Amino acid sequence: MEPHRWLPLEANPDVSARPGRWGAAFLKQLGIHPDWQFVDVYGMEPELLSMVPRPVCAVLLLFPITEKYETFRTEEEERIKAKGQDVKSSVYFMKQTINNACGTIGLIHAIANNRDKMNFETNSSLKKFLEDSLSMTPEERAKYLETYEAIRVTHESSAHEGQTE
Repeated sequence: MEPHRWLPLEANPDVSARPGRWGAAFLKQLGIHPDWQFVDVYGMEPELLSMVPRPVCAVLLLFPITEKYETFRTEEEERIKAKGQDVKSSVYFMKQTINNACGTIGLIHAIANNRDKMNFETNSSLKKFLEDSLSMTPEERAKYLETYEAIRVTHESSAHEGQTE
């Protein structure tokens, strides 16, 4: 069976962080109250971190997928399968089964693990997704996302906002 594939979101500060660009629109379409926003972190040095507005509830890290990373990820996955992993039940995690959905899944993780800080709009599609999937396994959440049209449509709409031809 062909894996699910979404268009990639553009990792470009001119697109994601500026008000009115996909970042703000993305959160609004998912039903997140506008008191949360995307900002870029230009480095981990104290003077650069001091430019980041507070409070911060999550950081999404962008990095290139390399052969070394894939080897590490595969080995880590095998180790976890063999020995298990102790994860608090309060941690929300889903597997990624949709190609190019890493940004959206990272955002879902960030919001789901900070539900106590989030203000959702009344008809929030993301709030409904989280409520529906809270008792599911990471694999079941992934399958549910594959069929959850509102988040897919929001992702696709945001992907079209990029500058890449």
